[in-house]
Amino acid sequence: MEFWKVFHCDPVKRVSLLFTFSLCASVAWGQGPAPETAPPLFPGGGLLSYNSIFTTRDSMQAMSGNIPATARPTFAHEGDFNFTWGFRPDFDLAIVVPVITNHFETNTAATIRGTGIGDAMAVVKYRFYRRDSPRGTTQASLTVGPKFPTGKTNLAAPSGDLLPTSLQPGSGSTDFFVAANWTYTGLFNLKRLVADEDFHAVLRSTGTQRTRLGSDVESRFWLSYRPYESKNLAREWFIGPALTWLHSQDDRIAGATQSGSGGDVVLAGVTTYVGVRPGMHVWVGADWDVARSTGIQFMPIRRHFSFGITQQFRVHL
Repeated sequence: MEFWKVFHCDPVKRVSLLFTFSLCASVAWGQGPAPETAPPLFPGGGLLSYNSIFTTRDSMQAMSGNIPATARPTFAHEGDFNFTWGFRPDFDLAIVVPVITNHFETNTAATIRGTGIGDAMAVVKYRFYRRDSPRGTTQASLTVGPKFPTGKTNLAAPSGDLLPTSLQPGSGSTDFFVAANWTYTGLFNLKRLVADEDFHAVLRSTGTQRTRLGSDVESRFWLSYRPYESKNLAREWFIGPALTWLHSQDDRIAGATQSGSGGDVVLAGVTTYVGVRPGMHVWVGADWDVARSTGIQFMPIRRHFSFGITQQFRVHL
């Protein structure tokens, strides 16, 4: 069967193709463009995608001396470039390369800015469970892979001092990404209602400046409804609320734990997703914090906004 014909003759395969992309959001914390994160890309399919993510944190309180070694950007923009290839049934390979701009501002000093390539990631997704029923489809998958120390780690403040690792685009560490995804279509026997759970973690090692950034864990539940679908399946619209829990462990510097640098945040938001034509889709998502912990060095996320576009195609090998 030709790649593009899938969109018009097999709704299940079309959904697997159209809603595969989710890894870029995983890297940057937050809902990706895909209502269904468990399905892999259809065999022989490929996609190129760009995802733009904006994250705002509380400003650090007035401080004296150098920037704290655990400081996080008060504002960050991450542009993720993603290539995914469905190389066999139930498997796909994704390569993600981010470009990161970090801003750090305080009440007593000028804003510090820096841009650079971030740490690239290569991950494989395996769908180990699928069950079809009159209600819909239930799917589950596992994703694993390394994050490489390709990012820039030499950004400096105006004074010439090297910025701490937590403010660099790259970490200098080789880390490990693992995710479990579950998708349930036809919730409450409504075929247009989809429940989706994305649980993933970045397990970190020691990198530049003898710093081991705290490992991160995210659990995100997204409930999407499709109020519109064109007769030829070329255009669709999904929208729904999301609830996210983020947990960051404490950083370790030169072997010493930086107590209070990690913490927990709960975010609530909404994401809308539009298929504008077969193989192309766009999305917009926004989240706001509703609860957070209060570690003495913890800088919780306050707002998160993302938008992006994906183009799918057939890979000729």
